[in-house]
Amino acid sequence: MDPLDRIDEIIELVQESRSVPMSRTNFMFDRAEMIERLDELRSELPSELRKAAAVLDERDRIIDAGRREADRIVSEGEAEHARLVSVNEITVSSEHEGARIIAEARTEAQRLREEVDDYVDTALANFEQFLTRALASIERGRDKMHALREIGTFQGEDSERPLPF
Repeated sequence: MDPLDRIDEIIELVQESRSVPMSRTNFMFDRAEMIERLDELRSELPSELRKAAAVLDERDRIIDAGRREADRIVSEGEAEHARLVSVNEITVSSEHEGARIIAEARTEAQRLREEVDDYVDTALANFEQFLTRALASIERGRDKMHALREIGTFQGEDSERPLPF
């Protein structure tokens, strides 16, 4: 389950908890169930972090592949340029053609680099949005939990005893 869904479940559990008699703000909930849900959330977050690391690794592989391809294209262009220059009858023509091939190779290499950068930027932006939503949801949940704690809703085992009146 998605960690954001897990956080929403916990918030819903808090919202649907029974109110303490004669109180509008205090509530009761099953501590074991809350701890279980929070443990599940904790166990899911590392998988999301591993996914982020995988995206970064993929980005590095794509960038490396793009660079290797660009280097190969440039090397081929330079080799073709050198071959054409070595032919005496068409020296001038071959120099121009070699320069054109190198320029095309560099243009293609730049295009590939930009394409890889765009892909990686998009993937990282998507992941950033996911993390931003997750962090905001976690922060809201923590703020709600702290607010409830401050008004005395987390009374532990004692809250399950009947009131003394």
